[in-house]
Amino acid sequence: QVQLVESGGGLVQAGGSLRLSCAASGRTFSNYRMGWFRQAPGKEREVVASISWNYISSSYLESVKGRFTISRDNAKNTVYPQMNSLKPEDTAIYYCAAGLGSTTGSYTYWGQGTQVTVSS
Repeated sequence: QVQLVESGGGLVQAGGSLRLSCAASGRTFSNYRMGWFRQAPGKEREVVASISWNYISSSYLESVKGRFTISRDNAKNTVYPQMNSLKPEDTAIYYCAAGLGSTTGSYTYWGQGTQVTVSS
């Protein structure tokens, strides 16, 4: 089992920044690809960003490229998305997830989510 706890959400004005954190415990964090997903009201959950276990590869939702940066610290069992130039359409519940593959369906463990609200 891997337990994931997100933090850092909140209310921010458009154009502002937030840095979320996801702290992991349980099985070896460094074995897992880590992803951040979001779900807005009435919409399906979508993957925002992900990073491989060895830091080598990362991927981003097209709409956040150039604004969001995902990073991880395997020594601290933590993964961070730095979110800059936030837009009202970024408003959603953000979830951290861990998996052994690179596809959306391969994420096995999920956090409880943290709310991000961007005001216009």
